[in-house]
Amino acid sequence: MDQLFDHALMRQRRERARVGFQPGADFLVRRVAEDMAERLSVVARHFDQPVQLHGGLPLAADLMQATGKTEEFSFIDCCQMPGLEGRGLTLAPPDLAPLEPQSVDLAISPLALHLTNDTPGILVQLRRALKPDGLLLAATPGAGTLAELREALLAAESELSGGANARVHPFADIRDYGGLLQRAGFALPVTDIEEVVVRYDDMFALLRDLRGMGMTSILSDRSRRPGHKAMFLRAAEIYAERFSDPDGRIRASFPVIHLSGWAPHESQQKPLKPGSAKARLADALKAPEQKLPR
Repeated sequence: MDQLFDHALMRQRRERARVGFQPGADFLVRRVAEDMAERLSVVARHFDQPVQLHGGLPLAADLMQATGKTEEFSFIDCCQMPGLEGRGLTLAPPDLAPLEPQSVDLAISPLALHLTNDTPGILVQLRRALKPDGLLLAATPGAGTLAELREALLAAESELSGGANARVHPFADIRDYGGLLQRAGFALPVTDIEEVVVRYDDMFALLRDLRGMGMTSILSDRSRRPGHKAMFLRAAEIYAERFSDPDGRIRASFPVIHLSGWAPHESQQKPLKPGSAKARLADALKAPEQKLPR
């Protein structure tokens, strides 16, 4: 299996972010947690054995529990998590979900799937860990995340040195995740996307927030040489030239893909077999029926 991400480096950066946490730096984590809790609130179920996997912070679990839809969460993460207050935490790398088969009825993954080296594998593990009719809810950055920052850094480095290194992670698109849910065996899979755009005074304010969330690059194939000051200054200029609003503030895109899927159960709705319809669509639409040319 290719090691796209350096998980040892991810642990280091999350620990650094935890120790030097700045209020407000968790804005994206909090926004996603609120969205996930709202989605759970409309599910007509109560979940007795929920678990949160690799979210870095317990915000999503706490807000979901506050809806009254769940009992207390257990947690799985790659490093110590602030705010657990004695609740259970199992340490494991991001590509593992150390859960017994059919041991939980709700699994949530806030902003974590995009950092796995084996996303199909972790989804299969979660599917097996869910009880029949158990629910998976996940949210992950999608294609286009930090596209402005990626373009500015690539353009600046290419201009100054004649070459460029990848400094922003690749992100999968919504169709990829929909296909992965189906391949993992989830029933009734649903994916949708929410466009989140955040504005900053300049590129350096954005970089401070990314460091504060522990979300800077952990690519295994990254350049080991830090970018020099001139490159970042030029990148900030390009960013402002290409992606600023009339008031001078820049935009940063965070399209968030929300995923849901159920462990199969006989009570769930199933699609009708082809040819089993008892009424003609043309009759329902009050339209003439025309045969398609062969």
